Amino acid sequence: MHFALVLSVVDSMTEQRGAETLRTYEEINEKIRKGDAVVVTAEEFVKYVQDRGLDAVAKEVDVVTTGTFGAMCSSGAFLNFGHSEPPIKMSKCWLNDVPAYKGLAAVDAYIGATAMSESKGFDYGGGHVIEDLVSRREVELRAEAYGTDCYPRKAIETTIVLDDLNQAVLVNPRNAYEHYNAATNSTDRILYTYMGTLLPNHGNVTYSGAGQLSPLYKDKNFETIGIGTRIFLGGGTGYVIGEGTQHNPQNQFGTLMVCGDLKQMKPRHLRGATYYRYGTTLYLGIGIPIPIINLRVAESAGLPDDQIFTNILDYGIPSRSRPVLKRVSYAELKLGKAVINGKGIPTSSLSSFKYAKEIAETLKRWVQEGLFSLSRPVELLPNVKDFKPLEVRRHELRVKDIMTVKVTTARPSHDIKTIASLIVRNSVDHIPIVDDDNRLIGIVTSWDLAKALAQGKKMLEEVMTTKVITARENESGDVVARRLAQYNISGMPIVDDEKRVIGIVTTDDLAKLLRK
Repeated sequence: MHFALVLSVVDSMTEQRGAETLRTYEEINEKIRKGDAVVVTAEEFVKYVQDRGLDAVAKEVDVVTTGTFGAMCSSGAFLNFGHSEPPIKMSKCWLNDVPAYKGLAAVDAYIGATAMSESKGFDYGGGHVIEDLVSRREVELRAEAYGTDCYPRKAIETTIVLDDLNQAVLVNPRNAYEHYNAATNSTDRILYTYMGTLLPNHGNVTYSGAGQLSPLYKDKNFETIGIGTRIFLGGGTGYVIGEGTQHNPQNQFGTLMVCGDLKQMKPRHLRGATYYRYGTTLYLGIGIPIPIINLRVAESAGLPDDQIFTNILDYGIPSRSRPVLKRVSYAELKLGKAVINGKGIPTSSLSSFKYAKEIAETLKRWVQEGLFSLSRPVELLPNVKDFKPLEVRRHELRVKDIMTVKVTTARPSHDIKTIASLIVRNSVDHIPIVDDDNRLIGIVTSWDLAKALAQGKKMLEEVMTTKVITARENESGDVVARRLAQYNISGMPIVDDEKRVIGIVTTDDLAKLLRK
């Protein structure tokens, strides 16, 4: 790095956040008005910085455009239907059989992207309703009411299209995550998650976000993005109206709360979607123009994929604190394979890089043609924020409260007759097989013995299940009950970190608990 550039970077570190030392918003907008603004996409800016250096490019480029297109579950739309004759104060409301929130005034409603159809379930939800509205398709409106003197009607069924509505405003509490953790699955069954379908035994890695095109990674310190920032939203124009829920910028998990007129949006950049056996969502396109107002912003905008990192988490662990298996760059993820513990695992994106690039290019064209000017935020978003978990303050049953601690076990050297004797003598149905250190090797059940007798099997290894479904003592009781049902088993050993058997939970234990 040249000495002059070092000095300029040091100077930039002492500037106030949002300082307009390279150019002001007024200067940029005047250049946009005259058609003289230098506008490039985030991908182009990264390449220019690599080829010509940060200092030179920062002095030349006025605006960097960004884009992302992915699932944004925390999305929805406020709708005003207008008054019928006679009028109705809706207490319940459905759009194409998808329930909309009606804790609002008489004919206002909020349709959330993840609300699911009461008749179609996973196949159709609020995101699909919003797409249907934007596509100008007819949507069935059904509502109920208790009736009042001023709102006498008690029910209504009709159809609407978007242009019938007085207002249709997309208002999304959390969009455009700065980056997202990647996901894999260490269990031996398929998991269906908001990170898509995760194959057993680390069969794949899924990830989200646009990497070097991602809007919030191009302004990591939130120096140009704040309340009032004008953005590309769903093919139309929208605005940032605040920090998004779960905003955690100091850990690069910044989020945005955004809004925009649904009537301006296009179905190409706003799509209802379903994650198989997980739920419905809305795929949404967002693009933000980043004005290069100072060198810090330029430095952030110039970050390439190999300097943008995320963590691969094990979603096989049902916890909010899932273990990190690897820190990985977007450059590696985009290669289609990530190496974990020496094993190459296929990677796939849940976001569309093609659409993200298209959004950045579209926004670039809008700015160049004078169709889109930049807005100085009324207030910058926080770049440091407390991020709090939800703590359960009431007693919640854990496995350690339910499990039987006196476990009847056997050794691999025991024969089937010995196992059968243990089952009869101790009135149990499950015998964990352990080594000399009490570490779990397998399990034999009374059903296994019945099958062995029917099939003429005599050796323990012919009968024993070696891929044993287990639990930990601090897991919640409902999680373990669900696991028993998922695997269609009647019991599972409880193990510690060294796989030593410390207890067992059975469906009989859960039944006794329910009887209490």
